Amino acid sequence: MQTSFLLAVGASFILAGFVKGVVGLGLPTVAMGLLSLVMPPVQAAALLIVPSMVTNVWQLAAGPGVMPLLRRLWPLLACTMAGTLLGGALLPRDSGAWAVVALGVALMAYALAGLCSLRLAVAPRHEGWLAPLIGALTGLVTAATGVFVIPAVPYLQGLGLKRDELVQALGLAFTASTVALAASLALHGDFHVGDARASALALLPAVAGMLAGQWLRGRISAALFRQCFFAGLFALGLHSALKPWLG
Repeated sequence: MQTSFLLAVGASFILAGFVKGVVGLGLPTVAMGLLSLVMPPVQAAALLIVPSMVTNVWQLAAGPGVMPLLRRLWPLLACTMAGTLLGGALLPRDSGAWAVVALGVALMAYALAGLCSLRLAVAPRHEGWLAPLIGALTGLVTAATGVFVIPAVPYLQGLGLKRDELVQALGLAFTASTVALAASLALHGDFHVGDARASALALLPAVAGMLAGQWLRGRISAALFRQCFFAGLFALGLHSALKPWLG
């Protein structure tokens, strides 16, 4: 591989880990957006598996208690995994322009929700039917783009969870999505032993960036950083959405 390519990949994971360290999420989203500038989304998703899995399990383990959340969120998690596997089987497996455009649209949607401070209010009586629907939609978006934040993150934010519970719930959702994405890629020949080794190496810059972000978290304005993050993410998504026409 060319040195410039390796540097671009390393820098992408450092920045993605840094964002996750500061705001508690965003590693897969930022990494997919940046990596798609230099490689097809399917290849980027394969590189993302190990860093995403390790950092999300790390986030999951830091919470107050996982079993109550599992009992509440299992329909969302199960349908997310099923939707990812189903989407992987039904959606085209090429790395054409449609995948880059879909990724860009997903990034812009997530960024707009953040910039507009969109907050849903999910009534407990609606969770029974809404959780499976949100999970299935999230799975389809994951299969198409490698990004698993829409619409799961707004839904989880609307459950009225305490801060530590929300962080752990996000870790649960992202872990389930990562496992399903890895299985989908492997089933269709897009995740091999070589990809696993490369993904494991990508963990190093991701963790370095995450630790730097955690160190900086209490030293900057979290609100201002989030706005800058979402603004940058929107610009990145717009570039991806327009990439087929930009040449």
